[in-house]
Amino acid sequence: MSKILIRGAKVLGGEPQDVLIEGEKIAAVGAGLPAEGAQVIEAEGRILLPGLVDLHTHLREPGREDSETVLTGTRAAASGGYTAVFAMANTFPVADTAGVVEQVYRLGQEHGYCDVQPIGAVTVGLEGKKLSELGAMHDSAARVTVFSDDGKCVDDAVIMRRALEYVKAFGGVIAQHAQEPRLTEGAQMNEGIVSAELGLGGWPAVAEESVIARDVLLAEHVGSRVHICHLSTAGSVEIVRWAKSRGIDVTAEVTPHHLLLTDELVRTYNPVYKVNPPLRTEADVLALREALADGTIDIVATDHAPHPHEDKDCEWAAAAMGMVGLETALAVVQQTMVETGLLDWAGVAERMSFAPARIGGLSHHGRPVSAGEPANLVLVDTSYRGVVDPAHFASRSRNTPYEGRELPGRVTHTFLRGRATVVDGKLA
Repeated sequence: MSKILIRGAKVLGGEPQDVLIEGEKIAAVGAGLPAEGAQVIEAEGRILLPGLVDLHTHLREPGREDSETVLTGTRAAASGGYTAVFAMANTFPVADTAGVVEQVYRLGQEHGYCDVQPIGAVTVGLEGKKLSELGAMHDSAARVTVFSDDGKCVDDAVIMRRALEYVKAFGGVIAQHAQEPRLTEGAQMNEGIVSAELGLGGWPAVAEESVIARDVLLAEHVGSRVHICHLSTAGSVEIVRWAKSRGIDVTAEVTPHHLLLTDELVRTYNPVYKVNPPLRTEADVLALREALADGTIDIVATDHAPHPHEDKDCEWAAAAMGMVGLETALAVVQQTMVETGLLDWAGVAERMSFAPARIGGLSHHGRPVSAGEPANLVLVDTSYRGVVDPAHFASRSRNTPYEGRELPGRVTHTFLRGRATVVDGKLA
């Protein structure tokens, strides 16, 4: 049985401690642990967190392996400190059957860089007309509990109600991509001053907010769980805050890019900034940060959306929407939330590990850093500063909005059940 001693790490940002890993589990946590027979990692000054969990990742396989595969996507995840990711259903074929979700699940097991939990489609073919095989996907080897048509909104209220009723029976959750389609026809960016000046079709905040308002009321009526994907506006924050005060079982996520970037960047017409939902205003960004800090927004999720070069290196109107995010998420959260004093590292662990694992029903991730727990861990050098160079990404795609931008922090080690997947900042 292998033994690894992480010496002098600040567990969740607290006082320095030693953490002893034996096999797949944490054997002991404390000061001055003996190092006999163990590989020693000197971690003085570094932060040790539970392995990160991403509730919103696009791995593209099957069908769009030119963008990403389960292998390259999980390598990117490990590089970013993730030990588990939830893979969205908008693949080709769509993950709307037990067979497809089991394929994705087993690919994750085979490659071994992080655990892959498939998300099942709510409707057949993401077409919004007929419920997919929700029960069969839950009963499959993949044990799917999260369902989403992400990339498209479940805009039919009757279909959404039926989905909420169906998954209630086994404790599942519907993750909604909140976008009223009629209000966003031809939309290219956030509707506001910048869109008016640039002459680009505007994407109004109400297109998101109206769907969230409907769905929290449906969840209340049914007594089921709803999760809001990539919340992006100050108005959406207020609706979720109201719903939680009412006791509605709603959770919400924010992406790193919506915590940092604004629609002012669209003035460059660089398609790397084209994303769904669109980058919003500075006021929205500040509201999202405050909501993440006070718990109105439960988690950070990457919405890692890889695209091949030709889908982004083109005119704005023709470009695909989306950004890669697994390898930069923790750095952006450090800059926007920790270095601004809005969150401490224990708060980061809650929003990037504990809570997403809890929402998605992963019992072996998002666990305390204590003896007897699975050794799913990430070690972070928070003093590091570096310029983002996508040429060094593990992801197959390079569509990052942070190229050339200096970001703080670097993942030095990631451990999946005691096995190092990243060592000294490099994939093992």
